[in-house]
Amino acid sequence: MIKVNDNFGRLAPNYLFSEVARKIRIFQQENPEAHVIKMSIGDVTRPLCPAAVEALHRAADDQGLAETFRGYGPEQGYPFLAEKICQFDYAARGIDISPDEVFISDGAKSDLGNIGDIFSADCTAAITDPVYPVYVDTNVMTGRKIVFLPCTEANGMVPGLPTEPVDLIYLCYPNNPTGTTLTRAQLKVWVDYARKVGAVILFDSAYECFITEEDIPHSIYEIEEAKECAIEFRSFSKTAGFTGMRCGYTVIPHALKGVDSMGNEVSLNGLWRRRQTTKFNGASYPIQRAAEAIYTPSGQTQIRESVDYYLHNAAILRQGIGAAGLNFRGGINAPYVWVKTPEGLSSWEFFDLLLAQTHVACTPGVGFGLCGEGYVRLTAFNTLAATEMAMDRISKLTL
Repeated sequence: MIKVNDNFGRLAPNYLFSEVARKIRIFQQENPEAHVIKMSIGDVTRPLCPAAVEALHRAADDQGLAETFRGYGPEQGYPFLAEKICQFDYAARGIDISPDEVFISDGAKSDLGNIGDIFSADCTAAITDPVYPVYVDTNVMTGRKIVFLPCTEANGMVPGLPTEPVDLIYLCYPNNPTGTTLTRAQLKVWVDYARKVGAVILFDSAYECFITEEDIPHSIYEIEEAKECAIEFRSFSKTAGFTGMRCGYTVIPHALKGVDSMGNEVSLNGLWRRRQTTKFNGASYPIQRAAEAIYTPSGQTQIRESVDYYLHNAAILRQGIGAAGLNFRGGINAPYVWVKTPEGLSSWEFFDLLLAQTHVACTPGVGFGLCGEGYVRLTAFNTLAATEMAMDRISKLTL
């Protein structure tokens, strides 16, 4: 019999969102008349913006003509998109990022899961709790030691610095699942710490487009000297509705270095480039053309309309949850609202209660970590009508 990776045996049997979908499916089978409003998985509901759709059509036409046909593209992404990313996402904020520091991929989830390839399995990872499950699961698969950083009511959901040595630090802000943020001063504490101990911050800023407050950085590179200690991951999934299109990118500055087992300095940018050219053939040409189109004036206007639409939904969630007498966080700089369950109810118990009484599906907070117990997550990624209906139903919840 072939030997398997024993680390997989340390994982929960089912991925969180698969388990949520399974329970919803069973409920619908048992209650076929029920209209379930899914406010659990953070998938977008609005269609692609017209600028992206038009670019997709043009790119498809390109593929049908000999003179414009594209086969294998550069594994790190086409320059036409990397240059736009540098111009609009970084230079516009006073950040100098070069195109060869940008690696375009099929999404931030893939990159966050694969980035561990360039680090030693002996590295210790510091991960906030609660947290997006991919960070934990992929490190468990590798067999790394994990140090959890609790985010609780007691510390205002702001993680404290590790109390033991760590090498990799996962931070996601605006945060999934809690919808909370770090100010520039709070993020600088992490940059200073990482530089002091020689750790690398893996900064997931997939939700930066939802930031509404002035003192919240859109990029970790807004913090001085962060290029020496941080890798940033971004996604077009929520920014431009690309959840089904699959496109994102990772920024690894040339200034970021590691050391090999002999103590020799090594470029992390070079390691990731080597990894990608071996294991990845690049995001497709039509998808990258569609992503490029969101940086046009019309594209920028159109994706802003969608972001504002979801932020309006988030405001409705905040109002409705508050009116129901439930405590919550988030929904201001993020599309998620983190709701404290009524006293005495666990995350899954409240999930079942909401589904049974209101036919509204949420995500149990305990699925994001032990510190998520006693919370559920609601998403603003739905239609306005469904969001209003869900809040109307929850207002009638009996406990």
